[in-house]
Amino acid sequence: MNIKSFSKTGLALGIVAFSGWAAAAECGDVTIANMNWQSAEVMANVDKLILNAGYGCNASLVTGDTVPTITSMAEKSRPDIAPEGWIDLVPEVVRTGIQSGNLIQAANSLSDGGSQGWWIPKYIADAHPDIKSFDDVKKHPELFPAPDDPKKGAIYNGPQGWGGTVVTSQFYKAYGFEKAGFVLVDTGSAAALDGSIAKAYERKAPWLGFYWAPTALLGKYPMVKLDNGHAVDPLEWKRCNTVADCPDPKPNGWPIDRVYTLTTKSFAARSPTVMAYLNKRAWSNTTVNKLIAWMTDNQATGEEGAKYFLKNNEALWSQWVSPEASSKIKAAL
Repeated sequence: MNIKSFSKTGLALGIVAFSGWAAAAECGDVTIANMNWQSAEVMANVDKLILNAGYGCNASLVTGDTVPTITSMAEKSRPDIAPEGWIDLVPEVVRTGIQSGNLIQAANSLSDGGSQGWWIPKYIADAHPDIKSFDDVKKHPELFPAPDDPKKGAIYNGPQGWGGTVVTSQFYKAYGFEKAGFVLVDTGSAAALDGSIAKAYERKAPWLGFYWAPTALLGKYPMVKLDNGHAVDPLEWKRCNTVADCPDPKPNGWPIDRVYTLTTKSFAARSPTVMAYLNKRAWSNTTVNKLIAWMTDNQATGEEGAKYFLKNNEALWSQWVSPEASSKIKAAL
């Protein structure tokens, strides 16, 4: 190799090395909120692995939950990242934080949003393709016999204290399900609600009731969400659909929960390359349902789930990162 070509090669290697050092210096220490439910836990671990392996960060997880984490980010600028922020649970905090400039809203981390509603097993939907909505199912109480009175239809509800339980009770009244021959079944606990679905699936029996996504259960047991038959009226939703003692609920749509990645302004300012990743990183309920179902079946931690996802979904996550980061992540795996 002559001196001229050696100099060019040395310069190129120096640029590459400096670029890697600059990216690491730009990123530095990063704190990621590790929320206490599976989908948020595994997303936090995915972010940690990608930031450390792909972008040279020193990322660590800190314990978090929706209200305290987002409030702390808006008021104290820590932690740096909340991967799965259910912003409709703290709308005023998020609005104030964004308006003040302390909070930055990145990608819609759940691309199709958090989904609550009434569901039926896919095998029931396949056997009865005419049943697609609340009004459709209301015509067929005989297809969903109640455990204590098979002459009536059953709608399984969540435990007391859940917002979805209140809404289900109000929709039961609003749509006239009692007159149509249905009863509400109080499952009493999250475990009992899950158990009712698992039991129905094992027997290929009918089931109708409240549930939500993303969850491991829907990753294991395919369910079909019923259409409420109405567009969402936010005023009616706030006035009565979500108020347990409201006497005159009206039919309404069920809003999709908006779920975004949030960062602090200070982090976004110092780490534009990582922000480019966070502005692209999103997955669907179907993807995360399957992933957390695998985690549940294998008693896997969030870190184990993240590694499993990265090893088996390169076509998806490689779209989120730069080619250089992709190569480093694959090498780390």
